[in-house]
Amino acid sequence: MAQEREHSVERTLVLLKPDALARGLVGRIFARFEDAALKIVGTKMTWMDEEFTRRHYFDLEERLGPEVYRLADAFMRQGPVIALVLEGFDAIATVRKIVGSTYPNEAPAGTIRGDFSHYSSAASIASGKAVANLVHASGNRAEAEQEVALWFGKEELHDYRTLAEIYTY
Repeated sequence: MAQEREHSVERTLVLLKPDALARGLVGRIFARFEDAALKIVGTKMTWMDEEFTRRHYFDLEERLGPEVYRLADAFMRQGPVIALVLEGFDAIATVRKIVGSTYPNEAPAGTIRGDFSHYSSAASIASGKAVANLVHASGNRAEAEQEVALWFGKEELHDYRTLAEIYTY
């Protein structure tokens, strides 16, 4: 008998990358999360500098190599990003499902990346540019906690009730 997974209210970080802002997709992307009854408890718009990019992608160079890190750094610093903290039941997995696969050409229709992008790993290699995949989403609970703390102070996160909570929490 499979043990039922514990459901809990979680917080997770999402970044709308410079390509999402440049393409005017911010409202449509926000709506995807709100449509899923995820609550926005923190948001800000900012430019990432070299130091902050290094702190956010602290292990990327080690995991994927210096060239991948260089591309990600240049991509994330080409325009502003919007950071948001979303809250809800199983928010981390829910956001990952809504966002879709890292490579947009592999993301199913109905996901943010599957609907709004088509970029592939091969295109990234051929062009020498980072994968333009619109959003970053925390991968697991530990990563979400670390990223939320990096991007937001406690005073920047808000507790309030939504109508969706009356029916879902």
